[in-house]
Amino acid sequence: MARAAFIGLGVMGYPMAGHIAKGGHEVTVYNRTNEKSARWVAEYGGKSAPTPAEAAQGQDFVFSCVGNDDDLRSVTTGPDGAFSAMKPGSVFIDNTTASAAIARELDAAATQGGFDFLDAPVSGGQAGAENGVLTVMVGGEQAVFDKAKPVIECYARMVGLMGPAGSGQLTKMVNQI
Repeated sequence: MARAAFIGLGVMGYPMAGHIAKGGHEVTVYNRTNEKSARWVAEYGGKSAPTPAEAAQGQDFVFSCVGNDDDLRSVTTGPDGAFSAMKPGSVFIDNTTASAAIARELDAAATQGGFDFLDAPVSGGQAGAENGVLTVMVGGEQAVFDKAKPVIECYARMVGLMGPAGSGQLTKMVNQI
């Protein structure tokens, strides 16, 4: 069992975080609206945190699924962002469909902070998230991918390493065409 946090409980993140909890992992969630976090905790157990940093505190894996590059920057490197609380050797897995540039930027920030980063956008839509059958296109290092894959598989049917940081986002962009 791993300790995990999930940041962003929208139509994708809410069920994805639920699948991680159902997979036997201890999950702490953060969402901008406390009501949604409280509803998730009532449904799946676990805990909620008032900030991304508090959600990330002491976790082995921290997942995010937010709206765009700006939202992602806010929950990672912004005030009370998760990156300020990541423990050494932990892994931040971003499931947001964002730019390859921010994936590379966050990978560099993670390396500087002593933890790892994977960009891992998903395909399969809301139904795929609800049914735990998403396809996950991952960018990052092989050893980090191998460490995170068993937890990612809680919400995925297919998980593949596409190459170094940013490669997950580039693959997702091609998939969108």
